[in-house]
Amino acid sequence: MEKMMIRDREALNVDESSNLTFVSLLGRGGFGSVSLMRDSNFRLYAEKSSPLDFLRNLEKEHRIMLRFRNHPRIVQTASPNLHIGTNPERCFIYMEFASKGTLQKMISEFRGRPMPESVIGHAALMILQGIEALHSHGYVHCDIKPDNVLVFPSKTVGEPWDLKLADFGLSKEPCQDSRSLYGGTKQYMPPESCGPNRVIGPAVDIWSLGCVVLQMFGGCPERMGDCYTWRLPKRVSPMASDFLRRCLDLQPSRRATAAELLNHPFVKQRVMSVPPRPTMLPCLSPLMFASVARNNGMEGYSARQGRPVMMMVPRPKNLIC
Repeated sequence: MEKMMIRDREALNVDESSNLTFVSLLGRGGFGSVSLMRDSNFRLYAEKSSPLDFLRNLEKEHRIMLRFRNHPRIVQTASPNLHIGTNPERCFIYMEFASKGTLQKMISEFRGRPMPESVIGHAALMILQGIEALHSHGYVHCDIKPDNVLVFPSKTVGEPWDLKLADFGLSKEPCQDSRSLYGGTKQYMPPESCGPNRVIGPAVDIWSLGCVVLQMFGGCPERMGDCYTWRLPKRVSPMASDFLRRCLDLQPSRRATAAELLNHPFVKQRVMSVPPRPTMLPCLSPLMFASVARNNGMEGYSARQGRPVMMMVPRPKNLIC
């Protein structure tokens, strides 16, 4: 096993002495672009580049990837160095290439229809594993959303894919003052992180995870002035409803921690099969969340957490930021 891990690390490290060839543009964002690059041995890497104005953000992102080197739920850097280009002036880093794209791409293939619940729970588990790793070392991602969750071929037999957290340019590092941070993506931001007196702590990522789960269930954000509310096309199961309630409590202190949610029955479901690519689907009318019915698995979990089962997920009108 150790030899295999060493080979993987060597394959990941880009040969910076060779000329890399541009293959294609993978995407653009507010801080720069990501390109697919190929070395002389036909190995593929993602090159993320930004104008020098955003050097500090890219430095932070690279620093966090180095801090979590070899963690299976954090995207890996392919070089210990941050590079400065002169024509044009820019800064860039190399990362492992996510050949299956992003979670956003996976969700879009369902055309607004809910993904299978066991698949959603499995995806939430892998995202939680990345979040818990960050939180346990004093970091907060601050911009959890499907575009920032990369999809890789799985190295585990029987698993369809692996998910890894990416894009740490807005993240909060240990002992960093949250007032020096920019906000994340508004559709996924909790109420306490909006406004001039915003509070940014681990609970921010938990709220964002709840929004991502809503999106995987077919939910979509609706703008209400400067805020957003999420609506679902159909009711969700008692386990999913309880999980969402624990993520989306309006009081940050009452939201579950990543460590607590890792033991939730919703993320411990077994993925029964790989979901097929869906075809064109009819539009579904939005519904409110239903109250949670009793469930033996939920009773056991709630008893361990000291919390009641018969609770309601916040109604969509409350899911705003």
